[in-house]
Amino acid sequence: MTKEQWGALQDRLSDTIGENNYRTWIKPLQFHGMEADGVAVLLAPTNFIGTYVSQNFGDLLLSQLASLDTTVRRIQFRVANLQRPAPRPAAASAPAASAPAQAAASNDLLPGAPLDGRFTFDNFIVGKPNELAHAAARRVAEAETVTFNPLFLYGGVGLGKTHLMHAIALELRNNRPDLNVLYLSAEQFMYRFVQALRERRMMDFKELFRSVDVLMVDDVQFIAGKDSTQEEFFHTFNALVDQNKQIVISADRAPDEIKDLENRIRSRLQSGLVVDLHPTDYELRLGILQSKVMNYRAQYPSLKIDDGILEFLAHRISTNVRVLEGALTRLFAFASLVGQPITMELTQDCLADVLRASDRKISIEEIQRKVADHYNIRLSDLIGPKRLRNFARPRQVAMYLCKQLTARSLPEIGRRFGGRDHTTVMHGVKRIEELRSQDSQIADDVELLRRALEA
Repeated sequence: MTKEQWGALQDRLSDTIGENNYRTWIKPLQFHGMEADGVAVLLAPTNFIGTYVSQNFGDLLLSQLASLDTTVRRIQFRVANLQRPAPRPAAASAPAASAPAQAAASNDLLPGAPLDGRFTFDNFIVGKPNELAHAAARRVAEAETVTFNPLFLYGGVGLGKTHLMHAIALELRNNRPDLNVLYLSAEQFMYRFVQALRERRMMDFKELFRSVDVLMVDDVQFIAGKDSTQEEFFHTFNALVDQNKQIVISADRAPDEIKDLENRIRSRLQSGLVVDLHPTDYELRLGILQSKVMNYRAQYPSLKIDDGILEFLAHRISTNVRVLEGALTRLFAFASLVGQPITMELTQDCLADVLRASDRKISIEEIQRKVADHYNIRLSDLIGPKRLRNFARPRQVAMYLCKQLTARSLPEIGRRFGGRDHTTVMHGVKRIEELRSQDSQIADDVELLRRALEA
């Protein structure tokens, strides 16, 4: 393996992983040489870059290197020992370095996170639980001026926060190449801050972060409790807002629910538009599966899938879209390998572990306790005969959740609510179905309780 071969391989990787990923992660690497037992040594400018490339592109790099040199067995990343020359006094006639040149010289400190080209707005399936978040993200990506500052997206795992963050960044970079868009995770912000402190390059850090046009920070909950990182984040936030630069933030919960987050940061995060990505409903999950199947048709043109399979999966795997998509990917791959159509029997055999994990039984008693706690009423009043509105509405919510989340019949649900008739339960369920589309507070209460029960 030679340095010339490595250079040719780098050019080839640019086409494979995309120009942005190549520029951020592969281009900074240097080929150091071969060592005993087929170890190819690559030099990275920082530990972080070496670790990231190893975890995300290691297998690809190894296969490509081995295709050029069959003696390559594994890759080892080391930090390049780059000695910086001592600064020399500038000659009287020498022009001062321009600001862009200074920024470029220190840009190794702050590469952004790579973007996934699949996470575009066109590939984002929109439904009622995420339509507001999608519309807000679109507005930020397409607006000529700053609209919501910050835009704060939050929700549980696998609901689409990171997809929307990538979609915004991709849209801006494609349509507004003049803008300096920086997307990274809160952990990367923290790492770079610590690195700048250690290398005594805080001025570089401050100048670079304050020079961006759009700052996007994913999973901001990870800076909670890190006092010095929060301090710098707060000042960066203020500086960009004062310059009318766009900020987009995501987290797994609302700002006021992030423990150990400084109040001044919490207040800043709440000063823009805060949008919740609700858990997916059945229609949205089915739409996601149908979209994935259309993509798989090109890969598996002759593979047949029986009617009802997608509906079955959309019902059974309800808490996490990533698990849902992963289940469908596994199903198509398995059916292709064994040369069989996708039937209900094959689906249940292939996905037995996934279906078992998502099949946690929720009891009527558990629902009643959660609802009583949520509305701060006694369990006896929820189940009892009192018809006061502050008891009747929570009771109907509990009945609705029992109908949705358990396999119990209406008469059995009625018996668990003080011996009520099944028609009373039916009326309660129908009333909540109507109110969910009319009353946003009821809709939020139902989704919050369902999420808590399915967690």
